[in-house]
Amino acid sequence: MLEDLTIKDFALIDSDYIEFNKGFTVLSGETGAGKSILIGAISFLLGGKSDVGQIRAGKNEANVSATFVLNGSPVSAEVQSLIQKDDEYEPKNAYEWLFKHGIETENNRVLLRRFIRNNGKSGAWINDTPVTRADLAALSGFLIDIHGQHEHQSLMKVSEHRRFLDARAGITAEVEAFTQKYAALVSKRNALSEYSMSESERLRKLDMMKFAVQEIGELKLKKEEDTQLEEEESRLSGFEKIYSEVESINQILSGGDDGITDALKKLMRSSSFVSGMDKSLEKLNERIESAFYELSDISDEFSSYQQKLVFDPARLQEVQDRLSAIYNLKKKYASSVNAPLSQVLDFYQSAQSFIEQNADGNDVKSRLEGEIKLLEKEVLLDAEKISSARKVAASSLEAETDAILANLGMKGTHFGVSLKQKEGSAIEQKCGPYGKDDIEFMISANPGNPLQPLAKIASGGELSRVMLALKTIFAQNSADSVETLIFDEIDTGIGGEVAVAVGNHIKNLSKKRQIFCITHLASIAVYADNQIKIEKSVSGEITSSNVYLIEGEQRVSEIARMLSGDAQTEQSLEHARSMLKKFSGGY
Repeated sequence: MLEDLTIKDFALIDSDYIEFNKGFTVLSGETGAGKSILIGAISFLLGGKSDVGQIRAGKNEANVSATFVLNGSPVSAEVQSLIQKDDEYEPKNAYEWLFKHGIETENNRVLLRRFIRNNGKSGAWINDTPVTRADLAALSGFLIDIHGQHEHQSLMKVSEHRRFLDARAGITAEVEAFTQKYAALVSKRNALSEYSMSESERLRKLDMMKFAVQEIGELKLKKEEDTQLEEEESRLSGFEKIYSEVESINQILSGGDDGITDALKKLMRSSSFVSGMDKSLEKLNERIESAFYELSDISDEFSSYQQKLVFDPARLQEVQDRLSAIYNLKKKYASSVNAPLSQVLDFYQSAQSFIEQNADGNDVKSRLEGEIKLLEKEVLLDAEKISSARKVAASSLEAETDAILANLGMKGTHFGVSLKQKEGSAIEQKCGPYGKDDIEFMISANPGNPLQPLAKIASGGELSRVMLALKTIFAQNSADSVETLIFDEIDTGIGGEVAVAVGNHIKNLSKKRQIFCITHLASIAVYADNQIKIEKSVSGEITSSNVYLIEGEQRVSEIARMLSGDAQTEQSLEHARSMLKKFSGGY
């Protein structure tokens, strides 16, 4: 849930801090007041594109930050272990993403911050950790969706459609199990490919790997040992220069009457004397004392370091010989002599693995072929079951979505789920990590028109209503875990009973989600639990957009303006009070 938002010097916004509540919040204001700027600021924070044109005129930097309260539970010990072992693990929620990136939450909250300066430099943080724009976008994908002419729309990502449909079908666990089984099949096929070579080639490679294991093993390498040795070599080979410079430092710090510490001691005595006569100098005296003790401590440590400095030509030769041996290994088993030592260690592990797998020759090959044949049957059978469940879920999803769209003023619009089977004869071609289906949500905006990908819907208003329908359905069975939704332009081209239906739909969805909706229609706004007004003001030659919560008579006046364009007549005000009482239970 979005808890608060701070915007400073972004476009027309000078400085605004807004706290938000759960439920349904409507954003209203005159055309051009800055509603799109508010959404633009949020989009910028969530990893959207940045541009110096977003900085308020006359300012050097734009800043946006927000606090999110995370729903769900922190990462279990079992999942923590899985994430730590598997670099390719894909986080399933915000807690898992944060754990994978080593970022801790505080009271289940996370702070996102981003700035851009007029020199083009920008930066971003999640809590106190600097992150990239891509990191912001990845995390915010679990936190918030913006529907309209904006980027943060999880349902617009075809890669997400499969996940939503599987959750709708109740087969998420089955698909995860399938993914593990498929990965095992691919792993065994890769292992078998090692045996596809000729016997003479296999034996030659086996000898080569045995030699590599022996050569690397004899050195008994340690992780990052090369870096440590290079630092030690630099220190030993530069002994004379280091000793000379340290001796010079010690002379400056403590060289008798000319040394800094001796001069500071005299200065401290004088300072102590005058501060005793004038109390206003006590703080300066304390700073001089602090400087004296700090430099005295530094002098002692440099002196101690100099006493321990000993030139050891034997150790230098030993280090250089060891480094030479390591560089020779890198030439053979790493990408270059400048490559990290980990590449040699990785080669050592893979060579050992090859030896273990090939030690028994054709016996292992026969065993793998049998295991693969069995796994192939299981994978195909499981893929068929998963595909059947998806077809059933797709049919019900299409019918339910069409019914909701008709209620939202899009009668005749047809929603479809495209389920195409992967082509090919081999198991790897027929199936992927998630089964045998390529899944994409489709839409036909008018009767008789063919279904097209969801992403091709041109109208922001239509797109938002399609999203509202799908979000309503997915919220019922937690197929969609994104808790905060922003609907922009949802009222485009609608009015009357349709607008009332849209408002009622958003109100019902807000029982399970935090909803923000930008609208010009009072028939939608009156359903909201909270109303925020965006208002433009001009002071001299400076234009500003101001954002603030409205309640009581202020909200009545705003609803009256939305109804008739006149917030002052008693008839408009009474109509506004009546609608607020009917649809939101008061104001």
